[in-house]
Amino acid sequence: MTDAATSPNETYVIVGAGHAAGQLAASLRQEGFEGKIVLVGEEAQLPYQRPPLSKKYLSGEFGLERVYFKPPDFYDAAKVETRLATRVTRIDRDAKTLTLESGDTLGYNKLALTTGSRVRKLPILGADLAGTHYLRTVDDVDGMRSGFEPGKSLVIIGGGYIGLEVAAVATSHGLKVTVLEMESRVLKRVTSPELSGFFEEVHCTRGVEIKCKTAIAAFESGSDGKLAFAVTADGEKIPADIALLGVGILPNTELAAEAGLEAQNGVRVDEFCRTADPDIFAAGDCTDHPSALYDRRIRLESVHNALEQAKTAAAAMCGNLKAYDQVPWFWSDQYDLKLQIAGLSTGYDTVVQRGDPATNKFALFYLKDSVLIAVDAVNAAPEYMMGRRLIGDRAIIAPERLSDTSISMKEMV
Repeated sequence: MTDAATSPNETYVIVGAGHAAGQLAASLRQEGFEGKIVLVGEEAQLPYQRPPLSKKYLSGEFGLERVYFKPPDFYDAAKVETRLATRVTRIDRDAKTLTLESGDTLGYNKLALTTGSRVRKLPILGADLAGTHYLRTVDDVDGMRSGFEPGKSLVIIGGGYIGLEVAAVATSHGLKVTVLEMESRVLKRVTSPELSGFFEEVHCTRGVEIKCKTAIAAFESGSDGKLAFAVTADGEKIPADIALLGVGILPNTELAAEAGLEAQNGVRVDEFCRTADPDIFAAGDCTDHPSALYDRRIRLESVHNALEQAKTAAAAMCGNLKAYDQVPWFWSDQYDLKLQIAGLSTGYDTVVQRGDPATNKFALFYLKDSVLIAVDAVNAAPEYMMGRRLIGDRAIIAPERLSDTSISMKEMV
Protein backbone atom coordinates (compact mmCIF):
# COMPACT_ATOMS: atom_id res chain seq x y z
CA MET A 1 0.00 0.00 0.00
CA THR A 2 1.33 3.45 -0.92
CA ASP A 3 1.66 6.39 1.44
CA ALA A 4 -1.23 8.10 -0.30
CA ALA A 5 -3.53 5.18 0.47
CA THR A 6 -3.12 5.94 4.17
CA SER A 7 -3.88 9.68 3.80
CA PRO A 8 -7.70 9.91 3.83
CA ASN A 9 -7.59 13.54 4.97
CA GLU A 10 -5.65 14.79 1.96
CA THR A 11 -7.17 16.49 -1.10
CA TYR A 12 -5.91 15.83 -4.60
CA VAL A 13 -7.17 18.27 -7.23
CA ILE A 14 -7.27 17.62 -10.98
CA VAL A 15 -7.48 20.73 -13.17
CA GLY A 16 -8.94 19.91 -16.59
CA ALA A 17 -11.69 17.52 -17.63
CA GLY A 18 -10.51 15.61 -20.67
CA HIS A 19 -9.21 12.08 -21.24
CA ALA A 20 -6.28 12.51 -18.88
CA ALA A 21 -8.48 13.92 -16.11
CA GLY A 22 -11.01 11.10 -16.25
CA GLN A 23 -8.30 8.44 -16.28
CA LEU A 24 -6.34 10.14 -13.51
CA ALA A 25 -9.34 10.21 -11.20
CA ALA A 26 -9.97 6.50 -11.82
CA SER A 27 -6.29 5.61 -11.44
CA LEU A 28 -5.94 7.43 -8.13
CA ARG A 29 -8.57 5.13 -6.67
CA GLN A 30 -6.93 2.11 -8.28
CA GLU A 31 -3.63 3.16 -6.69
CA GLY A 32 -5.36 3.09 -3.31
CA PHE A 33 -5.81 6.80 -2.63
CA GLU A 34 -8.58 7.17 -0.05
CA GLY A 35 -8.67 10.95 0.31
CA LYS A 36 -10.74 13.58 -1.44
CA ILE A 37 -10.52 13.97 -5.23
CA VAL A 38 -11.80 17.16 -6.85
CA LEU A 39 -12.00 17.43 -10.65
CA VAL A 40 -12.33 21.00 -11.98
CA GLY A 41 -13.23 21.56 -15.63
CA GLU A 42 -14.08 24.62 -17.75
CA GLU A 43 -16.67 22.82 -19.87
CA ALA A 44 -20.11 21.97 -18.55
CA GLN A 45 -19.63 18.32 -19.58
CA LEU A 46 -18.05 15.46 -17.67
CA PRO A 47 -14.84 14.14 -19.27
CA TYR A 48 -15.58 12.86 -22.75
CA GLN A 49 -13.74 11.35 -25.69
CA ARG A 50 -12.68 13.80 -28.38
CA PRO A 51 -11.85 11.51 -31.36
CA PRO A 52 -15.52 10.67 -32.07
CA LEU A 53 -16.34 14.38 -32.33
CA SER A 54 -15.02 14.62 -35.89
CA LYS A 55 -16.35 11.18 -36.81
CA LYS A 56 -19.34 9.36 -35.31
CA TYR A 57 -20.61 12.18 -33.10
CA LEU A 58 -20.50 14.62 -36.02
CA SER A 59 -22.28 12.10 -38.25
CA GLY A 60 -24.99 11.57 -35.64
CA GLU A 61 -24.14 7.90 -35.20
CA PHE A 62 -23.11 8.53 -31.56
CA GLY A 63 -25.11 10.47 -29.01
CA LEU A 64 -23.50 12.34 -26.14
CA GLU A 65 -23.79 9.40 -23.77
CA ARG A 66 -21.62 7.34 -26.14
CA VAL A 67 -18.71 9.76 -25.96
CA TYR A 68 -18.48 10.11 -22.18
CA PHE A 69 -15.16 8.79 -20.88
CA LYS A 70 -16.92 7.21 -17.90
CA PRO A 71 -20.67 7.03 -17.19
CA PRO A 72 -21.92 9.81 -14.89
CA ASP A 73 -22.51 7.44 -11.98
CA PHE A 74 -18.82 6.48 -11.96
CA TYR A 75 -17.88 9.77 -10.30
CA ASP A 76 -20.38 9.23 -7.51
CA ALA A 77 -19.27 5.65 -6.96
CA ALA A 78 -15.58 6.66 -6.94
CA LYS A 79 -16.34 9.64 -4.68
CA VAL A 80 -14.93 12.14 -7.15
CA GLU A 81 -16.26 15.66 -6.66
CA THR A 82 -16.75 17.38 -10.02
CA ARG A 83 -16.80 21.13 -10.42
CA LEU A 84 -17.79 21.76 -14.02
CA ALA A 85 -18.14 25.04 -15.91
CA THR A 86 -15.46 26.27 -13.52
CA ARG A 87 -12.21 27.94 -14.52
CA VAL A 88 -9.06 28.05 -12.40
CA THR A 89 -7.36 31.42 -12.71
CA ARG A 90 -4.35 31.07 -10.42
CA ILE A 91 -2.16 28.59 -8.59
CA ASP A 92 -0.59 29.73 -5.33
CA ARG A 93 2.16 27.17 -4.84
CA ASP A 94 3.22 28.49 -1.44
CA ALA A 95 -0.28 28.42 0.03
CA LYS A 96 -1.23 25.33 -2.02
CA THR A 97 -4.46 26.89 -3.17
CA LEU A 98 -6.25 27.45 -6.46
CA THR A 99 -8.20 30.61 -7.19
CA LEU A 100 -11.38 30.03 -9.19
CA GLU A 101 -12.96 32.50 -11.60
CA SER A 102 -15.71 33.06 -9.04
CA GLY A 103 -13.10 34.29 -6.58
CA ASP A 104 -13.39 31.20 -4.38
CA THR A 105 -10.27 29.28 -3.40
CA LEU A 106 -9.66 25.55 -3.32
CA GLY A 107 -6.86 23.97 -1.32
CA TYR A 108 -4.84 20.96 -2.39
CA ASN A 109 -2.19 18.62 -1.05
CA LYS A 110 -1.27 17.46 -4.52
CA LEU A 111 -2.30 18.95 -7.85
CA ALA A 112 -2.53 17.42 -11.33
CA LEU A 113 -2.64 19.67 -14.39
CA THR A 114 -4.52 18.02 -17.26
CA THR A 115 -5.38 21.29 -18.98
CA GLY A 116 -5.14 19.85 -22.49
CA SER A 117 -5.11 22.11 -25.51
CA ARG A 118 -7.21 24.60 -27.43
CA VAL A 119 -7.75 25.37 -31.10
CA ARG A 120 -5.42 27.76 -32.86
CA LYS A 121 -7.51 30.76 -33.90
CA LEU A 122 -7.19 32.38 -37.31
CA PRO A 123 -6.86 36.18 -37.04
CA ILE A 124 -8.56 36.97 -40.32
CA LEU A 125 -11.51 39.12 -41.35
CA GLY A 126 -14.84 37.30 -41.06
CA ALA A 127 -13.57 34.42 -38.90
CA ASP A 128 -16.36 35.18 -36.43
CA LEU A 129 -19.22 35.13 -38.94
CA ALA A 130 -22.21 32.87 -38.33
CA GLY A 131 -21.35 29.68 -40.19
CA THR A 132 -17.65 29.58 -39.30
CA HIS A 133 -16.63 26.90 -36.83
CA TYR A 134 -13.73 25.39 -34.95
CA LEU A 135 -13.86 21.78 -33.77
CA ARG A 136 -12.63 20.94 -30.30
CA THR A 137 -15.66 20.52 -28.05
CA VAL A 138 -19.11 18.96 -28.03
CA ASP A 139 -20.60 22.44 -28.34
CA ASP A 140 -18.46 23.10 -31.43
CA VAL A 141 -19.81 19.99 -33.13
CA ASP A 142 -23.40 20.68 -32.11
CA GLY A 143 -23.13 24.12 -33.66
CA MET A 144 -21.66 22.84 -36.91
CA ARG A 145 -23.82 19.74 -37.30
CA SER A 146 -27.00 21.80 -37.60
CA GLY A 147 -25.72 23.07 -40.95
CA PHE A 148 -24.84 19.66 -42.35
CA GLU A 149 -27.47 19.46 -45.07
CA PRO A 150 -27.16 17.87 -48.52
CA GLY A 151 -26.23 20.36 -51.21
CA LYS A 152 -24.62 22.89 -48.88
CA SER A 153 -21.03 23.98 -49.40
CA LEU A 154 -18.41 23.37 -46.73
CA VAL A 155 -14.96 24.94 -46.91
CA ILE A 156 -12.33 23.39 -44.63
CA ILE A 157 -9.23 25.38 -43.78
CA GLY A 158 -6.41 22.94 -43.10
CA GLY A 159 -5.71 19.50 -44.54
CA GLY A 160 -4.77 17.75 -41.32
CA TYR A 161 -6.46 14.72 -39.80
CA ILE A 162 -9.38 16.67 -38.34
CA GLY A 163 -10.02 18.46 -41.62
CA LEU A 164 -9.94 15.27 -43.66
CA GLU A 165 -12.12 13.37 -41.19
CA VAL A 166 -14.74 16.10 -41.33
CA ALA A 167 -14.47 16.14 -45.13
CA ALA A 168 -15.24 12.42 -45.19
CA VAL A 169 -18.32 12.81 -42.96
CA ALA A 170 -19.59 15.86 -44.84
CA THR A 171 -19.16 14.30 -48.28
CA SER A 172 -20.99 11.19 -47.08
CA HIS A 173 -23.86 13.50 -46.05
CA GLY A 174 -24.09 15.05 -49.49
CA LEU A 175 -22.25 18.34 -48.89
CA LYS A 176 -19.94 19.90 -51.45
CA VAL A 177 -16.53 20.05 -49.76
CA THR A 178 -13.46 22.12 -50.54
CA VAL A 179 -10.25 21.78 -48.52
CA LEU A 180 -7.74 24.64 -48.52
CA GLU A 181 -4.21 23.70 -47.44
CA MET A 182 -1.29 26.14 -47.26
CA GLU A 183 1.33 23.41 -47.64
CA SER A 184 2.19 21.59 -50.85
CA ARG A 185 0.22 18.52 -49.72
CA VAL A 186 -2.24 17.45 -47.06
CA LEU A 187 -0.88 15.90 -43.85
CA LYS A 188 2.57 17.30 -44.66
CA ARG A 189 3.42 17.99 -41.02
CA VAL A 190 2.74 14.43 -39.90
CA THR A 191 3.48 11.96 -42.68
CA SER A 192 5.22 11.14 -45.94
CA PRO A 193 4.39 12.26 -49.51
CA GLU A 194 3.30 8.69 -50.24
CA LEU A 195 0.54 8.68 -47.63
CA SER A 196 -0.46 12.26 -48.43
CA GLY A 197 -0.88 11.35 -52.08
CA PHE A 198 -2.99 8.31 -51.21
CA PHE A 199 -5.45 10.29 -49.09
CA GLU A 200 -5.63 13.14 -51.58
CA GLU A 201 -6.65 10.67 -54.27
CA VAL A 202 -9.19 8.98 -51.99
CA HIS A 203 -10.89 12.27 -51.19
CA CYS A 204 -10.82 13.52 -54.75
CA THR A 205 -12.50 10.35 -56.02
CA ARG A 206 -15.27 10.99 -53.45
CA GLY A 207 -15.83 14.49 -54.82
CA VAL A 208 -13.78 16.56 -52.38
CA GLU A 209 -11.87 19.42 -54.00
CA ILE A 210 -8.43 19.86 -52.46
CA LYS A 211 -6.50 23.06 -53.10
CA CYS A 212 -2.93 22.92 -51.84
CA LYS A 213 -0.54 25.89 -51.68
CA THR A 214 -3.67 27.93 -50.99
CA ALA A 215 -4.01 30.30 -48.05
CA ILE A 216 -7.24 31.75 -46.69
CA ALA A 217 -7.35 35.55 -46.55
CA ALA A 218 -10.87 36.30 -45.30
CA PHE A 219 -14.48 35.20 -45.07
CA GLU A 220 -17.27 37.29 -46.58
CA SER A 221 -20.91 37.46 -45.63
CA GLY A 222 -23.98 37.61 -47.81
CA SER A 223 -26.89 40.01 -47.58
CA ASP A 224 -28.21 38.11 -44.53
CA GLY A 225 -24.99 38.71 -42.63
CA LYS A 226 -24.07 35.02 -42.63
CA LEU A 227 -21.07 33.36 -44.19
CA ALA A 228 -21.20 33.28 -47.98
CA PHE A 229 -17.65 33.05 -49.31
CA ALA A 230 -14.15 31.98 -48.36
CA VAL A 231 -11.65 34.32 -50.01
CA THR A 232 -8.19 32.95 -50.77
CA ALA A 233 -4.95 34.94 -50.71
CA ASP A 234 -4.97 35.14 -54.51
CA GLY A 235 -8.49 36.57 -54.55
CA GLU A 236 -10.56 33.52 -55.45
CA LYS A 237 -14.02 33.48 -53.87
CA ILE A 238 -15.26 30.03 -52.95
CA PRO A 239 -18.96 29.64 -52.04
CA ALA A 240 -19.31 28.57 -48.40
CA ASP A 241 -22.43 27.93 -46.36
CA ILE A 242 -20.23 26.53 -43.60
CA ALA A 243 -16.52 26.74 -42.85
CA LEU A 244 -14.33 24.68 -40.54
CA LEU A 245 -11.12 26.28 -39.34
CA GLY A 246 -8.79 23.41 -38.54
CA VAL A 247 -5.27 24.78 -38.31
CA GLY A 248 -3.96 22.98 -35.26
CA ILE A 249 -4.05 23.27 -31.50
CA LEU A 250 -2.02 24.94 -28.75
CA PRO A 251 -1.22 23.49 -25.32
CA ASN A 252 -2.88 25.19 -22.37
CA THR A 253 0.20 26.08 -20.35
CA GLU A 254 -0.62 29.58 -19.11
CA LEU A 255 -1.80 28.49 -15.66
CA ALA A 256 1.41 26.55 -15.06
CA ALA A 257 3.64 29.27 -16.48
CA GLU A 258 2.04 31.98 -14.35
CA ALA A 259 2.72 29.79 -11.30
CA GLY A 260 6.41 29.78 -12.16
CA LEU A 261 6.59 26.29 -13.65
CA GLU A 262 8.61 25.74 -16.80
CA ALA A 263 6.20 25.64 -19.71
CA GLN A 264 7.27 26.38 -23.27
CA ASN A 265 6.03 23.75 -25.70
CA GLY A 266 4.03 22.20 -22.89
CA VAL A 267 4.36 21.91 -19.11
CA ARG A 268 7.77 20.37 -18.51
CA VAL A 269 7.61 17.04 -16.67
CA ASP A 270 9.95 14.11 -16.08
CA GLU A 271 9.30 10.47 -16.96
CA PHE A 272 7.05 10.19 -13.90
CA CYS A 273 4.91 13.19 -14.90
CA ARG A 274 6.38 15.32 -12.10
CA THR A 275 6.95 19.04 -12.54
CA ALA A 276 9.68 20.95 -10.72
CA ASP A 277 7.21 21.39 -7.85
CA PRO A 278 7.09 18.10 -5.89
CA ASP A 279 3.35 18.47 -5.29
CA ILE A 280 2.33 19.33 -8.87
CA PHE A 281 2.05 16.81 -11.69
CA ALA A 282 0.85 17.06 -15.29
CA ALA A 283 -0.45 14.70 -17.97
CA GLY A 284 -1.84 14.74 -21.51
CA ASP A 285 -1.68 17.16 -24.43
CA CYS A 286 -0.32 19.94 -22.23
CA THR A 287 2.95 18.18 -21.30
CA ASP A 288 6.47 18.34 -22.65
CA HIS A 289 8.02 15.06 -21.56
CA PRO A 290 11.18 13.02 -22.21
CA SER A 291 11.16 10.11 -24.64
CA ALA A 292 13.92 7.57 -24.13
CA LEU A 293 12.76 5.84 -27.33
CA TYR A 294 13.45 8.91 -29.48
CA ASP A 295 16.12 10.44 -27.22
CA ARG A 296 14.46 13.86 -27.09
CA ARG A 297 11.64 15.74 -25.41
CA ILE A 298 8.26 15.57 -27.12
CA ARG A 299 4.70 16.79 -26.77
CA LEU A 300 2.00 14.45 -28.02
CA GLU A 301 -1.61 15.12 -28.96
CA SER A 302 -3.12 11.68 -28.59
CA VAL A 303 -5.60 9.71 -26.52
CA HIS A 304 -3.03 7.02 -25.77
CA ASN A 305 -0.57 9.53 -24.37
CA ALA A 306 -3.24 11.20 -22.24
CA LEU A 307 -4.42 7.92 -20.73
CA GLU A 308 -1.01 6.43 -20.08
CA GLN A 309 0.47 9.62 -18.67
CA ALA A 310 -2.56 9.91 -16.39
CA LYS A 311 -1.84 6.44 -15.01
CA THR A 312 1.80 7.39 -14.50
CA ALA A 313 0.88 10.68 -12.79
CA ALA A 314 -1.64 8.99 -10.49
CA ALA A 315 0.93 6.40 -9.45
CA ALA A 316 3.55 9.09 -8.79
CA MET A 317 1.06 11.14 -6.73
CA CYS A 318 0.60 8.04 -4.60
CA GLY A 319 4.35 7.49 -4.20
CA ASN A 320 4.59 4.68 -6.75
CA LEU A 321 7.03 5.63 -9.52
CA LYS A 322 6.33 4.01 -12.90
CA ALA A 323 8.25 5.62 -15.75
CA TYR A 324 6.26 6.48 -18.87
CA ASP A 325 8.02 5.70 -22.15
CA GLN A 326 5.71 3.95 -24.56
CA VAL A 327 5.54 3.85 -28.34
CA PRO A 328 3.12 6.64 -29.35
CA TRP A 329 0.13 5.59 -31.38
CA PHE A 330 -2.71 7.37 -33.15
CA TRP A 331 -5.53 6.62 -35.57
CA SER A 332 -7.79 8.28 -38.12
CA ASP A 333 -11.04 7.00 -39.67
CA GLN A 334 -11.92 8.34 -43.12
CA TYR A 335 -14.68 6.69 -45.17
CA ASP A 336 -14.03 2.94 -44.96
CA LEU A 337 -10.35 3.44 -44.24
CA LYS A 338 -8.76 2.99 -40.83
CA LEU A 339 -5.33 4.56 -40.61
CA GLN A 340 -3.33 3.33 -37.63
CA ILE A 341 -0.06 5.02 -36.79
CA ALA A 342 2.66 3.82 -34.44
CA GLY A 343 5.75 5.82 -33.60
CA LEU A 344 6.95 9.19 -34.85
CA SER A 345 8.32 9.38 -38.39
CA THR A 346 10.10 12.72 -37.96
CA GLY A 347 13.63 12.49 -39.36
CA TYR A 348 13.18 9.24 -41.29
CA ASP A 349 15.61 8.58 -44.14
CA THR A 350 13.93 5.55 -45.71
CA VAL A 351 10.29 4.69 -46.37
CA VAL A 352 9.29 1.13 -47.24
CA GLN A 353 5.93 0.24 -48.77
CA ARG A 354 4.29 -3.07 -47.95
CA GLY A 355 1.17 -3.97 -49.93
CA ASP A 356 -0.64 -2.15 -52.73
CA PRO A 357 -2.40 1.18 -52.04
CA ALA A 358 -4.78 0.39 -54.91
CA THR A 359 -6.31 -2.31 -52.70
CA ASN A 360 -6.81 0.15 -49.82
CA LYS A 361 -4.74 -2.17 -47.65
CA PHE A 362 -1.06 -1.36 -47.20
CA ALA A 363 1.54 -0.03 -44.80
CA LEU A 364 4.44 2.38 -44.92
CA PHE A 365 7.41 1.72 -42.65
CA TYR A 366 9.80 4.53 -41.73
CA LEU A 367 13.44 3.88 -40.90
CA LYS A 368 16.22 6.10 -39.61
CA ASP A 369 19.78 4.78 -39.77
CA SER A 370 18.24 1.36 -40.53
CA VAL A 371 16.16 1.40 -37.29
CA LEU A 372 12.36 1.18 -37.57
CA ILE A 373 10.90 4.34 -36.00
CA ALA A 374 7.29 4.50 -37.27
CA VAL A 375 4.59 2.83 -39.34
CA ASP A 376 1.46 4.09 -41.10
CA ALA A 377 -0.97 1.22 -41.68
CA VAL A 378 -4.13 1.56 -43.78
CA ASN A 379 -6.61 -1.26 -43.12
CA ALA A 380 -3.56 -3.32 -42.16
CA ALA A 381 -3.87 -4.29 -38.50
CA PRO A 382 -1.05 -6.92 -38.47
CA GLU A 383 1.44 -4.41 -39.86
CA TYR A 384 0.37 -1.87 -37.27
CA MET A 385 0.40 -4.23 -34.29
CA MET A 386 3.70 -5.90 -35.09
CA GLY A 387 5.20 -2.63 -36.28
CA ARG A 388 4.40 -1.03 -32.94
CA ARG A 389 6.19 -3.87 -31.15
CA LEU A 390 9.20 -3.67 -33.44
CA ILE A 391 9.48 0.09 -32.94
CA GLY A 392 9.61 -0.44 -29.19
CA ASP A 393 12.37 -3.01 -29.72
CA ARG A 394 14.31 -0.56 -31.91
CA ALA A 395 14.38 -3.27 -34.55
CA ILE A 396 16.71 -3.23 -37.54
CA ILE A 397 15.01 -4.94 -40.48
CA ALA A 398 16.15 -4.99 -44.10
CA PRO A 399 13.81 -2.93 -46.31
CA GLU A 400 13.41 -5.76 -48.80
CA ARG A 401 12.20 -8.00 -46.01
CA LEU A 402 9.65 -5.46 -44.76
CA SER A 403 8.23 -5.01 -48.26
CA ASP A 404 7.94 -8.75 -48.97
CA THR A 405 4.30 -9.67 -48.30
CA SER A 406 5.14 -13.37 -48.59
CA ILE A 407 6.86 -12.98 -45.22
CA SER A 408 4.31 -12.62 -42.43
CA MET A 409 4.69 -9.77 -39.95
CA LYS A 410 5.15 -12.32 -37.14
CA GLU A 411 8.26 -13.54 -38.92
CA MET A 412 9.77 -10.04 -38.75
CA VAL A 413 10.55 -10.41 -35.03
